[in-house]
Amino acid sequence: MTETITSHYLARTPLDALHRRRGARMVPFAGYEMPVQYPMGILQEHLHTRSAAGLFDVSHMGQIVLRAPSGKAEDAARALESLVPADIVALALGRQRYTVFTNDTGGVLDDLMVSNQGDHLFIVVNAACKAADEAHLRDRLAGLCTVEPLADRALVALQGPQAEAVLAALAPEVAAMRFMDARPVTLMGAACLVSRTGYTGEDGFEISVPAGRVEELCETLLESPAVAPIGLGARDSLRLEAGLCLYGSDLDTRTTPVEAALEWSIQKSRRRGGARAGGFPGADTVLRQLSEGAARRRVGLAPEGRAPVRGHTALYRDQQGGEPVAGEPAAGEPAGEVTSGGFGPSIGAPVAMGYVPVADAGVGTLLFADVRGKRLPVRVAALPFWPNRYKRP
Repeated sequence: MTETITSHYLARTPLDALHRRRGARMVPFAGYEMPVQYPMGILQEHLHTRSAAGLFDVSHMGQIVLRAPSGKAEDAARALESLVPADIVALALGRQRYTVFTNDTGGVLDDLMVSNQGDHLFIVVNAACKAADEAHLRDRLAGLCTVEPLADRALVALQGPQAEAVLAALAPEVAAMRFMDARPVTLMGAACLVSRTGYTGEDGFEISVPAGRVEELCETLLESPAVAPIGLGARDSLRLEAGLCLYGSDLDTRTTPVEAALEWSIQKSRRRGGARAGGFPGADTVLRQLSEGAARRRVGLAPEGRAPVRGHTALYRDQQGGEPVAGEPAAGEPAGEVTSGGFGPSIGAPVAMGYVPVADAGVGTLLFADVRGKRLPVRVAALPFWPNRYKRP
């Protein structure tokens, strides 16, 4: 009874009818009913995306326009830099950048994508955080920018080695786009914003499209034999193989971008000695860690054997475990925690990520995961597990 009442209050994306027609199994996710898988199944959906093209509904995510009174994206960028550690001012027209919102201790409030669209910034944030992110922007940038959530837009991702050919059949100009390009494109008469990016490690696109036009666009894309609908299950295994963070699991308010191995997202201009060093929440902590290092680090973890090791699994330096005793901690010297884990269909083996002390972060370090009282060996592994195939400039 509780489940029925709860589901009544879940939001639905503009593609809800399409998902149901195609036999999706729907589950609650971030306040929405979302497809976790289709009849093809998670394993085959994953492999299809790696070999051809997968179509994902990500309309639950937040899309926001940030606009300065001057009508210049550069002024909006200067304002946004007070909330993020990335160089947004130098972001060229039609280019996109990954960054994070930080709190006053350097922890991550959310991770996001930002693109320069000339007279405004276009921002994509995570579904579970979008209301808080919008409030954060309004509160911190009051008087500096207007914050416009785009509730009338859907968002879909077309990912995989055949994504370019499929989308170029509708708009040939997308073939010239490179990784992290973001530009207006007309698709089937609809004014869309297309970015060459994604969450799978594959080449592909994310497409912001008017909600009323998204079903027609997706049905047209799905007419191609290269394209299959893909659910949240395969989306998670694809991003995990690609070594990409999931907010709420691998990133949270207690984790800094340096601990999360996201230093690459903090450009020189925002670091000590840079033209616009610091100035974002928690800058003292983040800049100190950039210079001196952090005590722990996000790493890849390769379990030895076939059993997946899931999130929240404790890691230890020794194999001595024994049956757990109620109310007592597991025996042994702790060495961090798994934050994401599952089976990697592309490599045919379990994969995971987690946080370990820097002393244990070297590739090849042997640790032990405590799974139901048994210590299973895992080795620190290089990320990503599956090589990315972005179309670089």
